[in-house]
Amino acid sequence: MNEFSEWKISKTPFYIANAALLLIAVIVVEKAAHPISFMEMVAVIACVALGALFGCLPFILEYRATSKILEVNAVTSVSEQLLNLKTYSSQIAVATDQWALVQDATKGSAEKTAAAAREIADRMAKEVSAFNEFQAKMNDSEKAALRLETEKLRRTEGEWLQVVVRILDHIYSLHNAAVRSGQPEVAEQIGQFQTACRDAARRVGLTPFAAEPAEKFDAQKHRVHGVENPPADGIIAELLAPGLTFQGRLIRPALVRLRAAAE
Repeated sequence: MNEFSEWKISKTPFYIANAALLLIAVIVVEKAAHPISFMEMVAVIACVALGALFGCLPFILEYRATSKILEVNAVTSVSEQLLNLKTYSSQIAVATDQWALVQDATKGSAEKTAAAAREIADRMAKEVSAFNEFQAKMNDSEKAALRLETEKLRRTEGEWLQVVVRILDHIYSLHNAAVRSGQPEVAEQIGQFQTACRDAARRVGLTPFAAEPAEKFDAQKHRVHGVENPPADGIIAELLAPGLTFQGRLIRPALVRLRAAAE
């Protein structure tokens, strides 16, 4: 089977690129005149986003390469089993030829023929039993290896998923701050940047979703901030954090605030 360690992607260049972009962002902030201009703010945001992308990219590429290796190993294992089956078929054919020779040699000796037949049958039964045991051991070892690799892939997937979710949350907070700052141009630029980042996340199956104000509260998709038992007929007043689904599976409900009775 292919060694998974030979397919590992070197993460050092990506980490260097990440550190370089973050350093550029820090230098821009330190060297810029205060208050920071719009273009300088966009440059800093772009550097931070690209740095985060370089940090996540090797894990995504390694996950895809490992998936391909598992497929290749499965096909190789089947081919090896077919070769073993051909070997045992040849052995059975040799045993059949031996049986024919025994029949010719005995020439009517029933007892010798029966004894030879029993011996050949016992030998064939032992070979078949040995083959079944060997195949069962191979299946068990392959299942254990696949289970181990699947667990590794799931852990890796969970790690990079947490990284992407945190990045999206920070971008959402940044967009909210831009909207509340009263600068429409800045809010529009950061909104476009947030849309581009969410489109990139959708390519790996991570999809954010929002809850609109005046929408009816749904306990399956929404979670009320600071309320353990929210009313089933509540109305959403404000979205605090978007919900997330990964490959069609809900991983985090949207965090909302409900309208008060006076509202």
